[in-house]
Amino acid sequence: MWKRWLSLRGWVQVFRRIGPLLASPRVPLREKLLFAVPAVVYWIMPDALPGLPFDDMAVTLFLMHWFTDRAERKYLIK
Repeated sequence: MWKRWLSLRGWVQVFRRIGPLLASPRVPLREKLLFAVPAVVYWIMPDALPGLPFDDMAVTLFLMHWFTDRAERKYLIK
C-alpha cells in the first residue's frame, strides 16, 4: 500500500482521474461531497483541528487518493 502512496506514477494517475470522476454523472453528488467538503473545510479552517500537524495540501492529497479509489471501485467497475 505504501508503495502506491509514495509512487510518482501513482500520483500522476490520481491527478488524471480526479477531474473525470468529479464530472462523471455516474458518481453521485453525495460521493463527490465526501471529497470536496472536508477538503474545503480544512483549507478554510485548518486551526479547527489544532492537534493534527498536517499541512492543508497533505489532507487534500489524502482525500484525493481516497476519493478516486472509492469512486472507481464503487461506480466505475467495468
